[in-house]
Amino acid sequence: MIDPLAHVRELFDLDDDVVYLDGNSLGAPPRNVAARVQEVVREQWGRRLIRSWSEGWWEAPERVGNRIGRLIGAGPGQVVVADSTSVNLFKALMAAVRNTDRSEIVVDAGTFPTDGYVARSVAELTGLALRPAPPEELDLRDTTAVVLLNHVDYRTGRLLDMAELTRQAHAVGAKVVWDLCHSAGVLPIELDALGVDLAVGCTYKFLNGGPGSPAFIYVPKHGQAGFEQPLTGWTGHEVPFAMDPEYRPDPGVSRARVGTPDIISMLALDAALDVWDHVSLTDVRAKGLALTARFRDLVEPLPGVEVITPADEWRGHQVSLRHPEALRLVDELVEHGVIGDHRPPDVLRFGFAPLYNTFDEAERAATTLAKLL
Repeated sequence: MIDPLAHVRELFDLDDDVVYLDGNSLGAPPRNVAARVQEVVREQWGRRLIRSWSEGWWEAPERVGNRIGRLIGAGPGQVVVADSTSVNLFKALMAAVRNTDRSEIVVDAGTFPTDGYVARSVAELTGLALRPAPPEELDLRDTTAVVLLNHVDYRTGRLLDMAELTRQAHAVGAKVVWDLCHSAGVLPIELDALGVDLAVGCTYKFLNGGPGSPAFIYVPKHGQAGFEQPLTGWTGHEVPFAMDPEYRPDPGVSRARVGTPDIISMLALDAALDVWDHVSLTDVRAKGLALTARFRDLVEPLPGVEVITPADEWRGHQVSLRHPEALRLVDELVEHGVIGDHRPPDVLRFGFAPLYNTFDEAERAATTLAKLL
């Protein structure tokens, strides 16, 4: 099978004896990251010391944010890299419901747990009701202030129709916040074109930023003046080094910043993003669909296995299987050099990162699973 991205695998530091299908939890490291981190520690920190803050460190959250923006359909000056997904989600939801006269927050009933936890905290802090609802039956009303949705379901891999669900929210005057953790770096996303209000996402999955790498938040230009987030830290100030006792937010996306950025992780992420400089997201999406389709064809006939990932194109780049002995199977697969993961109670997940996973690996993984069954 022709693979237009076969050459990109060489940009990653991978063990050919291992089939790594967990990039939807932690992406593999690009080869250039280790050298870049060493340079940051030895030269920028070790030699330039505090001078590095004025030699590129301070602007890194916006600079790296623009690089991610290109991958999610956001023009310059609308994405900033900062904090964690959970913290950015709290900022986004609080900003979305500030000064609202509406009474409810709607959240995807199958959402990733942290999204649900944060949404509940926001509801409790603001006095709004929290209403979980399946994406196909949101039942949005004129009392809905904001809708929180996961672009790709972390458990099943189902892909939601961002255009249609954003339209539904706007039709009743509600805002929408999208969690892109399982779609950024996987498929073409058009935040600007679709008029998305706010979005957040992590960078350590398909963007390969490394464990604990900082997350991102998208605030479109037209919404920045009204983005009043609750964590008014000094780096979000209009003039941070004025040490002004009164908080005046930056007029742009930098108002979404809070505290001092994690420079070493930030610049490791910056290095990791180099692999995207000559890659087409259209090619990434096409290969991801082909990889998952090939794997699905091989595992669907296996005894006791139920494929719960959609068979059509409304899926991300993972294949999730249900089996009563899922945990045992995942552990045994790891012993045989195939790394996927388990989600309780009975789901095996296999994430396919088109930049480095191959069709041979999809077949090796399926063959190994078949032998174990």
